[in-house]
Amino acid sequence: MVREGEPGTGFAYRADSSRVAFEVSGAPDGYPVFLMHGTPGSRRGPKPRGIVLHRLGVRLITYDRPGYGDSDRSEGRTVADAARDVEVIADQLALTRFAVAGRSGGGPHALACAADARLRHRVSRVAALVGFAPSNAGELDWYSGMNADNVNGFGGNGGDTAGLVEEIRRRAERASEDPRRLLEDVMAEMTAADRRVINDAALRRLITDTYEEALRAGPYGWIDDVLALRRDWKFDPRMIDTAATRVRLWHGAEDTFAPVSHTRWLATRIPGAEIEVQPGAAHFDAMKELPRILRWLTVDDVTASRDVLIGAQPGQ
Repeated sequence: MVREGEPGTGFAYRADSSRVAFEVSGAPDGYPVFLMHGTPGSRRGPKPRGIVLHRLGVRLITYDRPGYGDSDRSEGRTVADAARDVEVIADQLALTRFAVAGRSGGGPHALACAADARLRHRVSRVAALVGFAPSNAGELDWYSGMNADNVNGFGGNGGDTAGLVEEIRRRAERASEDPRRLLEDVMAEMTAADRRVINDAALRRLITDTYEEALRAGPYGWIDDVLALRRDWKFDPRMIDTAATRVRLWHGAEDTFAPVSHTRWLATRIPGAEIEVQPGAAHFDAMKELPRILRWLTVDDVTASRDVLIGAQPGQ
């Protein structure tokens, strides 16, 4: 289903001829920003309304990562492969310069674009909201502070890969029957801070819509996302040159889906990265923060919040 004011789905094709589905919304002559959806998610995930994007001067590009929605699966894909998705879409749209943002599972994929040798010179700024650190991150207890459902959903209970894949298949099958069930499962693990955000009925509809679209072709995008996040990302965050591409990391201090320790770890590994940790906020507050982050991505004179720390160390 195409939302009012949106041009519908376009397709770009990777080198192996697999297709990547994308949508463009907002100001046609605005500054282009790619928005990476969460896990699971789709190009039709929550985003600012068209009128907000027009006021911000943002041309927003969203796409289905391979295996989600209308994008062909790329079994065995890595986080770094997201740069190729963005590259082919940017080429089709004739974009020479653009910014990238990612929320939750999309955060690492956004950072991959800034680290990519072929793409980094085209990426002006990157923002990762409530994102994850690599699973092999040294000096980080990856599951500490994560709620039990997410620990299980990322294979933290000691099972093998086959067991993890079967668990995701089970969850996806339940969600495909009724996407509201997946949101109910998520809400059962929410903190009070997240519940305040999700109390908005319109937002709940947007979330269930993106779940439905994400899983329409099966569980494969979700499976491949989790496996990609849990194995080697195939890029090192330290490869990001923040002198050329500014990076902002945003996190809610009360997040139990992707603990704030992940963003603090990333800040120590990306020299010059700006980190903002918001007290009293949690995972789904990232949706409310998105308009402000989009402004930072597109306006040169936006001043940093007093809460932003440069190169913050764990515990700050």
